[in-house]
Amino acid sequence: MEIGQDILEWLQEGDVSVQYQVQRDLLDREREDLQARIEHEGWGARFLAQRHPAGHWGRGFYQPKWINSHYTLLDLKTLQISRSNRPIRESITIIAERQVGADGGINPSGTIKESDVCINGMFLNYACYFGVDPRSLHSIVDFVLVQRMLDGGFNCRKNRAGARHSSMHTTISVLEGVLEYERSGYKYRLGELRGVAAAAREFLLIHRLFLSDRTGEVIDPKYLMLSFPGRWRYDILRALDYFQDAHIPWDERMRPALEALLGKRRRDGRWPLQARHPGETHLEMEKPGQPSRWNTLRALRVLRWYT
Repeated sequence: MEIGQDILEWLQEGDVSVQYQVQRDLLDREREDLQARIEHEGWGARFLAQRHPAGHWGRGFYQPKWINSHYTLLDLKTLQISRSNRPIRESITIIAERQVGADGGINPSGTIKESDVCINGMFLNYACYFGVDPRSLHSIVDFVLVQRMLDGGFNCRKNRAGARHSSMHTTISVLEGVLEYERSGYKYRLGELRGVAAAAREFLLIHRLFLSDRTGEVIDPKYLMLSFPGRWRYDILRALDYFQDAHIPWDERMRPALEALLGKRRRDGRWPLQARHPGETHLEMEKPGQPSRWNTLRALRVLRWYT
């Protein structure tokens, strides 16, 4: 797929984190010099500047949304800041040592005994990227594997409220976490996690990424709204970006989502930011309703892989 020079130039006028991923994902150039700048300038530096001396953001691990440690660390991973950043690694170690619940999962709640598998999927995503001690992940992997549902996916309400059908939101968070776990070289129960990931992908594909497997109707109109950052929420671009990132071959059941994504492309070749999830933020990277470099970058790397 050929990308217009005007689009490439516009993308590279953005934050250094966007510049780095454009070079890597659209131009096949690994620019370590750009990645090294993320922690010193732009959005990456602003996120890091909000870290408290005690090693956390916000009021600790999970309060308030979206400026707590959990979602800030997820944002920093999304920016692709250097894996070796020492303060970030120290913060993740604090979480891994202090937030493990009785069931082995990461659990920020002081009153709810059952850990949330969606949170644990996201934790795997950033903790593995930043190289947390493998031993601290064993109980989390054990917990995630127990939470798999009969339909192949995951739902954070399975162990908390007896849910019987998987959630797209939870399933994509676990899939992203398992992908980073394997990519970062972790081995504990890896074969089982690969099998679980294959089944979870099949769960999404049976639903053609956003449609009911029974009626063919749109499950939730919000799945078609392109947001960034996604936080815990699912949408078709997040799903397609996961599939290309995992190098999953084309499946015809992806077509409705890909066509919906193409339908959101503006005449100028850019994709908009359509949704913003309410809550406190450290900074507003982009404005809803405006052209989005993040969504355009992600859409283009999906199209580059699948077209």
